Amino acid sequence: MATSTKKKDTINLVDMFQEFKESKNIDRTTLISVLEESFRSVIAKMYGSDANYDVIVNPDKGDFEIYRNREVVDDEEFTNPNTQIALSEAQKIDEDYEAGEEVTEEVQFADFGRRAILTLRQTLAAKILELEKDSLYNKYKERVGTVIAAEVYQIWKKELLLLDDEGNELILPKTEQIPSDFFRKGETVRAVVHRVDNENNNPKIILSRTSNVFLQRLLEQEVPEINDGLITVRRIARIPGERAKIAVESYDDRIDPVGACVGVKGSRIHGIVRELRGENIDVVNYSSNIEIFIKRALRPAEVSSLVMDTENHKVEVYLKPDEVSLAIGKGGANIKLASMLTEYTIDVFREIDDSQEEEDVYLEEFANEIDQWIIDQFIGVGLDTAKSVLAVPRDELLKKTDLEEETIDNVLDILRAEFEED
Repeated sequence: MATSTKKKDTINLVDMFQEFKESKNIDRTTLISVLEESFRSVIAKMYGSDANYDVIVNPDKGDFEIYRNREVVDDEEFTNPNTQIALSEAQKIDEDYEAGEEVTEEVQFADFGRRAILTLRQTLAAKILELEKDSLYNKYKERVGTVIAAEVYQIWKKELLLLDDEGNELILPKTEQIPSDFFRKGETVRAVVHRVDNENNNPKIILSRTSNVFLQRLLEQEVPEINDGLITVRRIARIPGERAKIAVESYDDRIDPVGACVGVKGSRIHGIVRELRGENIDVVNYSSNIEIFIKRALRPAEVSSLVMDTENHKVEVYLKPDEVSLAIGKGGANIKLASMLTEYTIDVFREIDDSQEEEDVYLEEFANEIDQWIIDQFIGVGLDTAKSVLAVPRDELLKKTDLEEETIDNVLDILRAEFEED
């Protein structure tokens, strides 16, 4: 019965060894070191010291050997069975042994008992888990800013759980997903490694599809000139899933950076647009001249003139009436992205010629009657004069601005009264 138990324990040890041998993210040298350290830790707990033991770990065979070294002492001097062996006992092994020599014997770890085996398993599990976490953290810390592909494993309300090709868990939060993203279990998702958190030595890899870096990496993959350093992406502004603006620059006059990024008939940019769920991408030439850069950022609108306030990073942009809606864009997206790209607050104004100026009045002149924040709401959607506001149907004004009906009606009354008096 005792022999059967010992055999079972030995089998368990080999299985356990194989389990840890196959642990991912741990190199051979580290694994050998950890296993040897774990065995020694258990031996030291049992005997107070592991100094007289040799532990040999063989991960290729999936086994290990433990040898105990004991000094041969005269029988009357024998006091410590762990570090000493009586001469009479040593001579049973080999009759040539003499006092002062060393006897080396192989020890079966299973002979240490169930408690020692359990302690070893727990020690190994704790060390391997810690090493795996450290390895995972270091691996992904180095990959922050790179695009990876992972498989959807679990779908939750606030995030997706994905698995990489080694089975590591990755998180794609809802806040880092494009609003129109929709994934099914088992589907492959591309995203950029956004950051790696490590609270209490518990790595958490966060991915992102809304990051500007994701768009930049996609550009580098699709446009060889960017990857080769011939074209530089200077700035990126995104409203994920809707629209983006990219400022690019080339130091080689023979290369058209915008054309290279777009490709023949849009061939290069189309793949990126599909990946980003139809996100419309505008590519513009970067300029260190901020006035030129602002004009380019507001395209497709053509700017007539600018009034710069460089100290406060503000600019007043004047355009012909039919260009204002282009400058603002659908839902204000164009002007918002232009502001993000240039890092300037942009206020759009209609250009008024002399004949119009006599008939029309800028909203700013009604500051005594209309609160400034209300005026700013109208200016923000390209309505900077009294007549431009009156020309828009009331229902449309309610949609374009975030103002209450009562406020809109009050403004319209004030503006109409201006012209009635005239």
